[in-house]
Amino acid sequence: MTTPKIRLGRGGEDLARSYLEKQGYIFVAANWRWRSGELDLVMRDGKVLVIVEVKTRHGEAAGRAEEAISFAQGKRILNTAERFVMEHPDLDIIGWRVDLVAVTYERGDHPARVTHWADAVVTG
Repeated sequence: MTTPKIRLGRGGEDLARSYLEKQGYIFVAANWRWRSGELDLVMRDGKVLVIVEVKTRHGEAAGRAEEAISFAQGKRILNTAERFVMEHPDLDIIGWRVDLVAVTYERGDHPARVTHWADAVVTG
C-alpha cells in the first residue's frame, strides 16, 4: 500500500527524471539503496555521473523544496553516492556530482515547477 506522501515523492521523481532526460541526461538507476541511505535518481551527463536528490512539495507553506536538505542528509547522500560509484566501476565515468531537483506542485491546474541545481551537495 502506498501512502499519499510516497505517491507525491514518486511523482516528483518521475517529473525530475523526465525533465533531466529532456536536458540530455541518461537514466542509470532509481531508488538505489545501501545501508547509509537511498539515491533517488542516478543519471549521466556525458561522462559525469549525476546523483540526483529530488525534493517534492505541494506549495511552499512548509518551506521550499530546495531548502529541505539538512547537513546530515547531505552527508548520507555523499556516503551512499561513494558506495554506488565503488560498486559500479563499469560505468566509465570521469567524475560524479550531487544535484538537487526541486518539484513544487502548485494549486489548481498549474503545472509543477521543476528547478535544477547542479553541485547542490558538496564536501567540506
